[in-house]
Amino acid sequence: MKLRAALAFSLAPALLLAACSKGEAPAAGGGAAAGEPVAAVAPPAGKAWADVVSPTPEGGMVMGNPKAPIKLIEYGSLSCPHCAKLAQDGAAALTEKYVNTGKVSWEFRSFAIHPQDVPLTMLVRCAPAEAFFPLVEQVYANFDALTQSTMEGAKALGDMSKVAPQARFTTMADMLGFTKFFSARGISQDQAHTCLTNAAMADKVAQDSDNWGKQGIESTPTLLINGGKTGVNTWAELEPLLQKAGAR
Repeated sequence: MKLRAALAFSLAPALLLAACSKGEAPAAGGGAAAGEPVAAVAPPAGKAWADVVSPTPEGGMVMGNPKAPIKLIEYGSLSCPHCAKLAQDGAAALTEKYVNTGKVSWEFRSFAIHPQDVPLTMLVRCAPAEAFFPLVEQVYANFDALTQSTMEGAKALGDMSKVAPQARFTTMADMLGFTKFFSARGISQDQAHTCLTNAAMADKVAQDSDNWGKQGIESTPTLLINGGKTGVNTWAELEPLLQKAGAR
């Protein structure tokens, strides 16, 4: 796509592995084995399960009861309109009706399929862990405006190969409007720039995406329940599968 060409600058091959696409989905329910209804589990004292967030060894962030019997994994791109639609339709219900009961945990793996996904992922990981999901939801809730800012900034971005490597992501974020967007949501410009110059973090974002592509993740959103691909990508399709798995 034109935007990818405008922004590409010596990034890892992970960025070329997948496209934000609904693709040809298998029959609904492929990864959701039927299960008996599971009991609600009380969260730690003084918290909701949505407040319990931590990184996973696989490169994602997980919200909810670590021992939840129903484990939802979402591979999502922060520049993917289908992922934004899923979040707009279902994030609130998923959190309140399913994660906060302790029945479902929700792991989000930010899959960098376009160059702008790298700084976006670094920025949503810049704040404390408990802010990760709210920041992801803010990206998706404001998706059209952020996409417009990205498109406008891309026109002026120019040849990134001429920018010093350590400044590339700060330059991208500033020019594309990301720094301003996150500053309005609690991450100062100085804090953002510090995160965006973390080369190890950038490499990990790209490497994780490369690994997921090799494992067969070919489009976003890809949704798994208890390790099985569901073959669905909308909230209207996903919620019945969570209930079928026992979240009812």
